[in-house]
Amino acid sequence: MSLLVVGLSHRSAPVSLLERASLSVEARAALVRDTVAAGPATEAAVLATCNRIELYADVDKFHAGVAELSTLLSRHSGLGIDELTPHLYVHYEDRAVHHLFSVACGLDSMVVGEGQVIGQLKDCLARAQELHTAGRLLNDLFQQALRVGKRAHSETGIDRAGQSLVTFGLERLSDTGDARTWVRGKRALVIGAGSMSSLAAATLARAGVAEIVVANRTAERARRLAALVEDEYGRRGEGDAGRDVAARAVPMESVPFELSRADIAVSCTGATGLVLSADDIAEAVAGRSGFTGPVEDGETRGGEGPAPSSSAPTHETPETPGGCPLDLPPAPRGGFSVLGEAAVAGMDAATLEQHAAWVAGGTAVDRPRGAEAEADLISALATTVADTGRIPERRRPGAVAEAERPEPVLFLLDLAMPRDVDAAAHRLPGVRLVDIESLAEASADAPMAADVDQVRRIVADEVTAFGAAQRAAHITPTVVALRSMAADVVAGEIARLDGRLPGLDARHRAEITQTVRRVVDKLLHAPTVRVKQLAAEPGGAGYADALRTLFDLDPETVASVSRAATSTEKNRGPA
Repeated sequence: MSLLVVGLSHRSAPVSLLERASLSVEARAALVRDTVAAGPATEAAVLATCNRIELYADVDKFHAGVAELSTLLSRHSGLGIDELTPHLYVHYEDRAVHHLFSVACGLDSMVVGEGQVIGQLKDCLARAQELHTAGRLLNDLFQQALRVGKRAHSETGIDRAGQSLVTFGLERLSDTGDARTWVRGKRALVIGAGSMSSLAAATLARAGVAEIVVANRTAERARRLAALVEDEYGRRGEGDAGRDVAARAVPMESVPFELSRADIAVSCTGATGLVLSADDIAEAVAGRSGFTGPVEDGETRGGEGPAPSSSAPTHETPETPGGCPLDLPPAPRGGFSVLGEAAVAGMDAATLEQHAAWVAGGTAVDRPRGAEAEADLISALATTVADTGRIPERRRPGAVAEAERPEPVLFLLDLAMPRDVDAAAHRLPGVRLVDIESLAEASADAPMAADVDQVRRIVADEVTAFGAAQRAAHITPTVVALRSMAADVVAGEIARLDGRLPGLDARHRAEITQTVRRVVDKLLHAPTVRVKQLAAEPGGAGYADALRTLFDLDPETVASVSRAATSTEKNRGPA
């Protein structure tokens, strides 16, 4: 076995880099094809999840394999090799097996113990089988990883150590730790119809949301997911929360409207660009009736027109009519108030003159241009200062109290990589956004359950067993070639007997043939069984070479047996 894995995950790279390195389905297929076409690798598979990208390969040379796989990851991700290399990790042979089994059990997940990765491993193997890039090693490896993952979840309480990203994300959104109670009765929008979106829809439905709207670029997939939710949780009305859940599908074009109605939106698509921009989200919040929080940058409240600034009173006062050309507030009785005496810092004379003239007479003044006009403005400014008071010389801005953020009315959970939701939504009033990056930060210090130690022991035992099986399998072509040679010897001797005893009847000939075969089988049984046992132990690979040497086996015969087995595995359909 020469298993090599080269990859990066949330443990080795920042989320921003993972986001840039993410691969589309087409790019993953091209990557595994190019890997197999490259010299060092004969099998390849790509495991791509929301927080990892890993390339698995069966290689004949370690250093050449690492160099080639790293270069291919760089080429297909679009990241420079110098930028990518510091964040890559490499595992080889038993360490690579240990890593994959840990991934399958959820030990290496962002949320320890989550089970979603089992489905992602199954998809990874299916794609490699469809592309015929998975041979004996990767088929055995991933199928065993799936069994190990299922065993960990069935025999231990690893599920208590964590949960799916969906549940963890909803708990972070709710800030209560009880996502099921928090989501009950809310309206939910699910953007996307893949495995993670399906999990989100099922999780929300079980928790008792009132409505789930599914949006997807492929309308049929959105309708299928909505129908599944409706059948499972709508018609029976027996969800975990004991209530009916309405579900319907909409086209992607309807997302802005549905966003203005939804309480929770979960997005996980395969889009390479943003699905929800900050402007889209701001408009959805501003269009909600009942949202009364401050709205920035001229956004509207419930369609009632622009909201006044939350940091300043209206410019309409008896002393100074509205229309300040600089949008600065006045002070009572013609005083010169400029937000804590700080807003004038760095203003030129023309700008100051505009505000001063407006305070004095309530009239906006156009800026004249040219040196002569500038001199006139300075003179006008001096006159205004004499009438209204001295401009403060203090130029360091004073502390300004931040406006209190309103309670969120729209909760966004972005589980896509690269991200679906503009990160600027974090700053929008009335919005709470949880994305992969914030989940990574939140889970970094999450306590691990005692069951994790039990799962680690399972992984260690399974790695040992898999290594022994692979080493034993490595000698199988040699044993097959030995038995094939013995069968040829028996056949040759029976042919010689026929020549010497041409009158031998069929019954006696069959008895003699069976006797000779039994003798050969008994002679070969003990050494072949023993050599398999010895080969399964660490360092047992040399026994295959000894067997070939002792029995003078043709190396090409052994190689042909091995190639036939590998070809059969590669041509298998999806498991």
